[in-house]
Amino acid sequence: MATIDVFHYNVSAESDFGYSQAIRSGELIHVSGQLSFDEAGEFLHAGDFAAQLERTYANMDKVLDHYGATRNQVVSQILYVVNLRQNAAATAKGNLTYFGDHRPASTVLGVTELTFPGQVIEISFVIDTKLPA
Repeated sequence: MATIDVFHYNVSAESDFGYSQAIRSGELIHVSGQLSFDEAGEFLHAGDFAAQLERTYANMDKVLDHYGATRNQVVSQILYVVNLRQNAAATAKGNLTYFGDHRPASTVLGVTELTFPGQVIEISFVIDTKLPA
């Protein structure tokens, strides 16, 4: 029987909503939407797209580090962006900066709102640990 390998930050939202930050299924790791929050689970940088994007990518790195994975092993991502037309260029620039030459499959969705007031970006992704790091 396979064991469940999950990753938690141990923040209240995980128990309040009943989810894990990530869960491994064989060689794939499915990662819940990451956003701009600190180690205590406090939402940061309301309304500041650039700061939220930077913190969101930092939180993505924490998940990758937990599993010993790298950005090159991210196979797909979904970005949820409030005011997409206004934030499209910053979204593209942030993505190119974060991934460098790596090009995961990507879907960008413009949304009217996200969980926290002032939240403007959330990114979920999938990691394939069989890929070269």
